[in-house]
Amino acid sequence: MLAEGRLPAACPSRVVLDHVTSRWGVLVLVALSERGLRWGELRRTVEGVSEKMLAQTLRTLEADGLVERTVTGTVPPRVDYALSPLGADLTRRLLPLMEWIVEHADGIVATP
Repeated sequence: MLAEGRLPAACPSRVVLDHVTSRWGVLVLVALSERGLRWGELRRTVEGVSEKMLAQTLRTLEADGLVERTVTGTVPPRVDYALSPLGADLTRRLLPLMEWIVEHADGIVATP
């Protein structure tokens, strides 16, 4: 990971890291980790996310190839979101970190 002992500013990993580890990005990936969800289901699962932030986050994750969006031609249209194979691979690695965070969050937040 370190190129000559440095973390270069121009490394594309910074862009991916920003997208994946954004507050809502992580939560959306975790929400989709067990199964695909519709828009409303995602909104209820990821409590506190605004419509604007959910839409922006989903667009970013879809553009990065981590989330797949499927539109069914019904009336009204049905839109489903699911992890792509790349997103599933990432989430499988992300879940242990999230488990660690949940396990230690109270103690970390309580520290002055």
